[in-house]
Amino acid sequence: MARNIQSLERAAAMLRLLAGGERRLGLSDIASSLGLAKGTAHGILRTLQQEGFVEQDDASGRYQLGAELLRLGTTYLDVHELRARALVWTDDLARSSGESVYLGVLHQQGVLIVHHVFRPDDSRQVLEIGAMQPLHSTALGKVLSAYDPVAHSEALEADRKPFTERTVCDPGDFERLLDLTRARGYAADVEETWEGVASVAAPIHDRRRMPVGAVGVTGAVERLCRDGGLRPELIAAVRDCARAVSRDLGAGRF
Repeated sequence: MARNIQSLERAAAMLRLLAGGERRLGLSDIASSLGLAKGTAHGILRTLQQEGFVEQDDASGRYQLGAELLRLGTTYLDVHELRARALVWTDDLARSSGESVYLGVLHQQGVLIVHHVFRPDDSRQVLEIGAMQPLHSTALGKVLSAYDPVAHSEALEADRKPFTERTVCDPGDFERLLDLTRARGYAADVEETWEGVASVAAPIHDRRRMPVGAVGVTGAVERLCRDGGLRPELIAAVRDCARAVSRDLGAGRF
């Protein structure tokens, strides 16, 4: 019979300990609770911290769960399931808005397009499933960066290059933009990525209310904008679509 690996058992016990009770725990608390020597506990915590599973507060020195667990925790939600849940709602959004609809998820420091509904007209269009979009300038990317801690970290660490004169690249300005996104419940991109193109996107959550993707519409500025801003009815339609998909994923009412 195979023997369990003691260090892995201890690491798992630490993660369970940090997941319950106090939000942050000190080294002594963790070692005492698990019956470990401080040196042993510190070595395991340091390894977990290096892998992103645990974070240490600079001010207090206490430990808490890290953002990498969010990435692992959402992998149970298969991309195909997300697409399947979104099919009807994204088709309805394309039909009601008259614009292209995109469904995106975080992938390798960018936004991976996993579903694309064509604009419902006779114009020639290219299917963009599998395409990558930047986190810092697109509406889909800004939504993921605002609601997903992993995407947020990756957006800040990435090279936020300007695509147009409207692209927000400064870290402080970008953080304020994410604050605005969370306050409004949606993100906008008006010629920040492509000249003459605008988009609006909203977050999709799962049954644990974790962000698992974003949905948005993209089109010409003259169609999506009015009086210097995005059309309110378009924003409302995108947010309704995101809430509908979230409900189908078990998130309840938002």
